[in-house]
Formats: sequence, C-alpha cells, structure tokens
Amino acid sequence: MTLLVEARQKLGAFSLDAGFSSEGGVTALFGRSGSGKTSMVRIIAGLSKPDHGRLVIDGEVLVDTERPIFVPKHKRRFGYVFQEGRLFPHLSVRQNLTYGRWFAPKNAPSAEFDRIIQMLGIDELLERRPGGLSGGEKQRVAIGRALLSAPRLLLMDEPLAALDEARKAEILPYLQRLRDETATPIVYVSHSVAEVAQLADKVVMMKDGRVEATGTPSEILSLPSTDRREAGAVLSGTVQMVDTAHGLSTVNLSAASMTVPTARLVAGQNVRIHIPERDVMVATIRPEGLSALNIIEGHVASIEPDGEGMARIHIRSGDDIVLARITTLSVERLQLAVEKSIFAVIKTVALER
Repeated sequence: MTLLVEARQKLGAFSLDAGFSSEGGVTALFGRSGSGKTSMVRIIAGLSKPDHGRLVIDGEVLVDTERPIFVPKHKRRFGYVFQEGRLFPHLSVRQNLTYGRWFAPKNAPSAEFDRIIQMLGIDELLERRPGGLSGGEKQRVAIGRALLSAPRLLLMDEPLAALDEARKAEILPYLQRLRDETATPIVYVSHSVAEVAQLADKVVMMKDGRVEATGTPSEILSLPSTDRREAGAVLSGTVQMVDTAHGLSTVNLSAASMTVPTARLVAGQNVRIHIPERDVMVATIRPEGLSALNIIEGHVASIEPDGEGMARIHIRSGDDIVLARITTLSVERLQLAVEKSIFAVIKTVALER
C-alpha cells in the first residue's frame, strides 16, 4: 500500500499546510495537542474537505482539488477508530461486530470474524452489551468492528487517550498484534511517546499545522525538539526469559541485555524499549552496589551541547545507541570524549511504560 497526502486548510485562526507519504505498516501522526494531527486524519477519512490538496492511495486519486475530485467517505473503504468506542449501546458486542461486516466486500473471507475476535481477545464478550464493558474492552470491540469492514486503510485517532494507564497497558499488546498479524496499513494519531515508540514503523512529527520531521521512532524520539521529559532512544530486542516471580523480563539487544519491569511478555517475542535520556546516568568505571539492574557497556559516539549547561551523550553499544542528558560539568569531570569507554546506568523503574 502506498498513501500520499497533501493538504492545506484554514480553520479559524489555525492553518494546516502539511503532507506525508506512507508505504504501509503503522504510520504515526505525532505531536502535541493542536498540532494538526486530527485535522489531517479527518481529511484522509473524508470527514473534512481541504481547501487545497491531494489524496492518493495505491494510485487511485480520492481527492484532488485542482481537477476537482472528492470521493465521499463511504466509498473510500477506510476504517475509523475514535477516542471513544462509539459502539451502539442497544446492540450486543456480537451485533456491533456484525454491523462492521455489512461494509465488507462480498468476497471477504467469513473466517475473518473468528480470527479477529481471537486476536483481540473479545470472544468472551460477544453476548454482552457495551454498557457492561471497561474502556479497554470497548476499544477492542471498536477496533474489531472496523477491521471486519475489511478496510484498505485503518485510521486510529488517539484510540487510547480516554483510557487510564492500566487500560492502556491492557490494550497496547493487542495493538501490537494488530500491527504484526494483519496486512491492514494503519495511520495512528497520538501525542504519546510510549505508544509511538511501541507501535509505529514511521513517525510524522507535526507542529503548528506543519510536518516538522519524518523518520523511524528511534530517529524522531531522539530529536532535541521532542518533549524533554520523554526524549530518548528506542531499542529493539528479543525477549530471552520472563521472571514471573519478580515481574521482570530480560530482553537481548545487539550487544547487551536489559531487564524490563513486566512479566506479560513471551520468550522469543520481539519488543521495543523506550529509554528516556534523562533517566540514564553515565560512569567511567563499572559501578557496584547499585539497585539499578541495567548497566550497559559502550563508548562515546558523540557529545552534543544542549544549552543551559547540558549535553547529550550518544553511547554506542554494538548496533544500538543509548542517549544520556547530563550537565556539561559532568562531561568535564568525567573527561568524556569520543571513543572513551563508559557505562550507561538505567533504573529498571524508568522503563515502566
């Protein structure tokens, strides 16, 4: 799947002038509230018409304001998942899901129903009404309904924003399965670093109605312009073992291993770890007698002055880069320089999200 979007739109005092392309997988529209993410996804869905722009999917032109072409939303075959589930309260979960199947092409395989409810873990909810479901359960049903319409593109607009942290942790694994087990391309709107780090294949970072940068989660979340509280590295690894007694899992990286605070993983599972740079300490000798479980050996790849007496240290360990934000005074005291051997010290609790 290839998607090309270009849109300009005036909405009161707000001006949208942005565009991006996607080649499938999960493309995240990322940025703070008011950056234009939802405006962009509404244009893709056909819920809003741009003043000027184009929308092309797999060579089919759906919007071209110059020609003019505007294919209505019900003919685009896009699924849409909102912040709230928006389920029909008078229907059971099964009936809500069946409603989605009405919009699927006649040649859509009937086996999809069983596969999707199993993937989303909603088989035990089928006879219940939405009023008796938790927020996370409602969102899983809403995702299932959208998938059962056999969409060629799935749009998800802040689908976890209305959930508390416990429900977000509950539903994220299902979104990961959705990414890994279906061929449906997804445009995912979020301002959450944790969601983008875990789910996205490509990130489109938006600010003030413009596209500020595009790249992988690791590239975008390591930019200095990312929220200082959550800027950092995103590392990919494979689960080696799960310690259920202590609620921990060990993840193998390219040249090291890390302990993360969850026992919900499965040995052999591919995962991503987001490490905020502000939670990384630096040592020139291997520290001992610490509560921190993660000590990664590497060398200084680069040192970047970061203003206000701070510096960003890029620490290379095998094929991975860990970021640390420390004071320039610490840089001087530790006599840090490119290629110097150092240790990155990371508290396990810093990886809870």
